Amino acid sequence: MKRQRSSLLFSAAKRYMPGGVSSPVRSFSAVGGEPPFIARGKGSRVWDEDGNEYIDYVGSWGPAILGHAPDDIVAVVCAAAAKGLSFGAPTVGETLLAAEINAALPSMEMLRFVSSGTEACMSAIRLARGYTGKDLVIKFAGHYHGHSDGLLAKAGSGVATLALPSSAGVPREVVEHTLVAEFNDGVALRGIFSQHRGKIAAVIVEPIAGNVGFIRPQVDFLGLIRELCDQEQALMILDEVMTGFRVAFGGWQTLAGIKPDLTTLAKVIGGGLPLAVYGGRKEIMAKIAPLGPVYQAGTLSGNPLATACGLATLQRLKAPGVYEELNQKAAFLTSGLERLAARYDIPLRSDFAGGMFGFYFTHEQVRSYAEAQQTAVHWYPRFFHLMLDQGIYLAPSPYEAGFVSLAHSQEDLQATLDAAEQAFAQLRV
Repeated sequence: MKRQRSSLLFSAAKRYMPGGVSSPVRSFSAVGGEPPFIARGKGSRVWDEDGNEYIDYVGSWGPAILGHAPDDIVAVVCAAAAKGLSFGAPTVGETLLAAEINAALPSMEMLRFVSSGTEACMSAIRLARGYTGKDLVIKFAGHYHGHSDGLLAKAGSGVATLALPSSAGVPREVVEHTLVAEFNDGVALRGIFSQHRGKIAAVIVEPIAGNVGFIRPQVDFLGLIRELCDQEQALMILDEVMTGFRVAFGGWQTLAGIKPDLTTLAKVIGGGLPLAVYGGRKEIMAKIAPLGPVYQAGTLSGNPLATACGLATLQRLKAPGVYEELNQKAAFLTSGLERLAARYDIPLRSDFAGGMFGFYFTHEQVRSYAEAQQTAVHWYPRFFHLMLDQGIYLAPSPYEAGFVSLAHSQEDLQATLDAAEQAFAQLRV
C-alpha cells in the first residue's frame, strides 16, 4: 500500500507535536514505520488520507463497540450539539446516564463524571486515601491506570519493594506510596499486605490487563483482593476503563460477581466522545466535594454531547444477544488465529472476553507482565506490517488488546484470517 500523503502529513505533524502524535502508541514506535493518517471511519472500517481501506481492530482503543459512526448515534450527537456544546452547568443528560450506569452496576451507588480514564483513576485513588486516612496504594506490574504521577510506577527488586518512577518528571517521593505486585500472584500479594499492615488505602486492579496484551485474572484472584481489602479496611478499586460495557453489559464485575468499593469506567460509556466516571459506595462518594473534603472538578466533565452519545450507546448495548454476538465473533477470530499459526508451526496463544481480545507469540498461557515480556514480542512488528499491508489494522504494539465491534461481519473476520495465514506463511520465511 502507498501512504505518501500520510507520510507527508506525519512529517508536518512532527513539526508541531512531540513525535507527531497526541498519544505515544499512535507514532508506531513499537512496530516501526509511519502511521497512516485516518481520514474517516464507517462500520468496521477506516480509510486513510491516501484512500487505503482497513478492517479496524483498534476501534479508537475500545469505544467503537457499535462500529464507527453509527447513523443513529451520530444523529443523537448532532441533535445535542444543536442545543449547545457545553455549559459548565448541570444537565438532565448527566442524571439519565448516571441512572443507566447505576442500574447496570449496583456497586456504583453514587458516581462522578470526568473526561478521561486517567482522571477517573487519579480521582479514585485520591478519594481512597481521603476516605481511609492511609497513604499506600497497591497496583500490579503492567497494569495501566492512566498517566497520573502516582500510578506511573514499576516494581523494583523483591516482592514488596517500594515503586520506582517509570517516567521522567515523576519524583521518587511521589511514587514512594505506591507498591507494585505481580498480577495473579496471591502469595506475593498476601506478603505485601502483611508487611504493610494498617497502612494500605487501596488496591487498584484491571480485571483484564489490556495494556500488556490480554491477561485475565486466575480463578479467585480478584476474590483474594476483595478478602484482603476487607481484612485491612482498604478499598478495592476495579479499573473497568477497558472492560466496562465491553466484556458484558456492566463489565467484568457482573460476570465475576465481584463487588468493588470503587469502579472506574471510560471508553465505551462515552460512545467515542471523551467521557469517564468513577463511583462506588455512598459513604465513600460522600467524601467528594461539595459534600466532603476530597476535591475534584472539571470544566467539561459530563458535557451534554458526551452524555448523549454515551446514553444512546448503552441503550443499544442492552438489546438481547449483543454480548453473545461479540463473544462469537471474538471466539471465531482468536481460535482461527491459533489454528492458522499452528499450521505454520508458529507458537501463538490467544484469549478474549466479549469484544476484547489479545494474543501472544508463545506456547504458554500468559498470567503476568513478567511472563508477557518473555514471549516472542520481536515477531509482532513484522506480523503487524504484513497485516497492515493487507488492509488489517491491528494495535501498533504487542502489548495492547484488540477490539471486535458489532459492525464486524463474518466476511470481515474471514478476510482477517485469510490475511493472517499469508502473514504467518511469510513469518516462517
